[in-house]
Amino acid sequence: MLIESLDPGPEHALPGELLTEIAELYASNREFFALSGDFPDPDAITTEQVAAALADDLSRPGAEAFLARSGGRVVALALTMAHHPDPADPDPWLGLLLVDAREHRSGHGRAAARAVEDHFRTAGRAALRLAVLENNPKAQAFWTSLGYEEIDRRKDRDLGRDCRVMRRPL
Repeated sequence: MLIESLDPGPEHALPGELLTEIAELYASNREFFALSGDFPDPDAITTEQVAAALADDLSRPGAEAFLARSGGRVVALALTMAHHPDPADPDPWLGLLLVDAREHRSGHGRAAARAVEDHFRTAGRAALRLAVLENNPKAQAFWTSLGYEEIDRRKDRDLGRDCRVMRRPL
């Protein structure tokens, strides 16, 4: 699997073919988006909606995106923030890790998570945090299996959803 940094440029625009691949990745995760409420209809996620969501996510200071490819196609996407908006929070955050639903349980999620950890470890960061929706036990089990531990429970900043904040030392 190849991990690459995604650089959409100053306008946060992606080439059409790549955006289509990423939109298919989002659409394959209907179960997650039904839980999250990020899109109005998880059965009809559009390329335009994905483009807008990515542009919003990547417009935040210190935001980065990483793609994982296998067999020449996108199998995972990770969105990170070097600094949380709360200045009291010292750790970088993994805001989203999506794996093509047809590839779940293939090791792509673990490999992508480890690549993000390596990125921040190389940058001299001490730990990585993420928030898991309370109503997503599969994600909680996944992150726990990778060594993340719950350190807090709070509402997410964007939509007020109940979340578990998890952290793993690097």
